[in-house]
Amino acid sequence: MNRFLEGGKSLIIAYDQGLEHGPSADFDNRNVDPAFIVEIASKGRFSGLALQKGVAEKYYDGKVPLIVKVNGKSSLSKGEPNAKQNCSVEYAVSLGAQAIGYTIYLGSEHEAEMFNEFGRIQEEAHEKGLAAITWVYPRGAAVQNDTSKEIVAYAARTALELGADAAKIKYTGDSQSFAWAVKAAGKVKVFMSGGPKASTDEAFLTHVRGAIDAGATGIAVGRNVWQHQEPLKMAQLLRQVVFENLQVSSVSKVST
Repeated sequence: MNRFLEGGKSLIIAYDQGLEHGPSADFDNRNVDPAFIVEIASKGRFSGLALQKGVAEKYYDGKVPLIVKVNGKSSLSKGEPNAKQNCSVEYAVSLGAQAIGYTIYLGSEHEAEMFNEFGRIQEEAHEKGLAAITWVYPRGAAVQNDTSKEIVAYAARTALELGADAAKIKYTGDSQSFAWAVKAAGKVKVFMSGGPKASTDEAFLTHVRGAIDAGATGIAVGRNVWQHQEPLKMAQLLRQVVFENLQVSSVSKVST
């Protein structure tokens, strides 16, 4: 994970939502173009860029360390979520990946399949010198509250138990309870999931500040940057919170 760290912290931009949600849910005429996001990644000085393999094949320019998502699913299928592998580790390496990303739906009736698949992929990634990052999202009929202190900590611990180098998990809503998830993750690097576009910049940055205060390594953010009217401005604000350790009240011109 050292390739993705700057002074022990990290800021990753994620753009795997096209497969997961479809183009109509998240994209507009600007951000439907992957080239727009790849440019933001480099100009915004992000630590890493997460893409599905097809986007990486056609748009990745080598300027920001690449994370290739090697599994996924659509939003059209019903029932318990199950994201299966769609890219080999070997092919991810050929695309320039320095890490692989893999989503696990903790609590789904298919979780054992994803545990097994990630276990194999993690070993292959480490053999080739790649980091293995898991998106751990508690989801399914068994999960009543996917941002509770207990469930988020379970997600973090799952990443540790399965051998992940880093985990992308949801924020609990406050720094104190999120700190328990960070502790449960042990030596796994914890990234707060950026989630849907927040109502205000200040609200989102306050969550980021809380995650950093709780001991998170950083944030893996998508929509709150590339859906923003000024994506590079938001990237600058995030850098001030994550890398410069500024309080939200101190960052330049937080818009509401």
